[in-house]
Amino acid sequence: MTPPPYASSRRGFLALSAATALAAAGCSAPQNTAASAKPSVSGGTRLTRIGLDYPFTQLPLYSTLLKLSTTRAKQHGISLLTTSDNANADTQASNLNTWVARKVPAIVSFPMVFEAAEPIAKAALDAGLIWVTYGGSLQHQSADIQFSFREGGTLLGEAAARWAEEHLGGKGKVAFLTDSTIELGRERTKGMIDAFTKLAPGVDVVAQEQAIDPDTGLSKAKAILAKHSDLNIVLGVTDAAAYGGFKALQQAGRAKDDGKTFVGGQDGSAPSLLAIKQGTFYRASAALAPEDIAAAIVDVPRAVAAGKSDASAQVPIALVQRADTARIDDLLAQNDPGAS
Repeated sequence: MTPPPYASSRRGFLALSAATALAAAGCSAPQNTAASAKPSVSGGTRLTRIGLDYPFTQLPLYSTLLKLSTTRAKQHGISLLTTSDNANADTQASNLNTWVARKVPAIVSFPMVFEAAEPIAKAALDAGLIWVTYGGSLQHQSADIQFSFREGGTLLGEAAARWAEEHLGGKGKVAFLTDSTIELGRERTKGMIDAFTKLAPGVDVVAQEQAIDPDTGLSKAKAILAKHSDLNIVLGVTDAAAYGGFKALQQAGRAKDDGKTFVGGQDGSAPSLLAIKQGTFYRASAALAPEDIAAAIVDVPRAVAAGKSDASAQVPIALVQRADTARIDDLLAQNDPGAS
């Protein structure tokens, strides 16, 4: 369930962190569909098909988004098509080119390599199709869906700094699990580090390590703990990486409710939310709501089709801590829509 490493040229958004409590769903290959945009009363077009190209189908978030966005699409008489990219950039390009050739009327794509997606997006626009970029922006697009990138990092950094002042007297050691390879990662990392170091200058930064998934977070945190067994704070660019750090600290003998330890991440993944709710030292997540993302997947291309001049969406993010029980329960329910 760990996505492949990104090349330095790649930009965009790493999907919400792997939530191990969820089961990933499969997806179908591009379907042979003709264009199906029909005139609307407003003079725009009414979509009956949207193609969702989400390459990281191994992430449990995918199954959640697929369920939620399919339901929302059906409410508007729209069929949701999917690709099977298998987290492979070449396969993604082939699938997208097939959709353009078959004139799928609206494509929502999370590009693995943004530069490689540019000519495909241009071809889609030239063919009169709608192209929505998920998790970043392209030069050639109808609109995009973004995720308050830097704000999430800032919220987490500020929360951890406040905690360090209150519980450590502004002293201690912090390690950052970062990402420098994609737009989301760079922006989240900058927000997280800048906010924390500004507000907690007395806390020593002992490591900044690339990690976006649980396994890498676990191994990097173990290596950091081998040098700094008294590490107090681990902040992650994703909840997945931070959760790996959380497990590393426990495996090193740290009690789950240790009062001098703070772990936090970004995304709002189920394991992290559960750990926060249970009162462990996993104390905060800058969380996105899956329902908001699913709504954007459907509503942004619909808005473009209807002729809206600014159809792009900025999905909001909010800090979640232990006291936010109702919010945590709501997010957990959204992450498992089949449970209700």
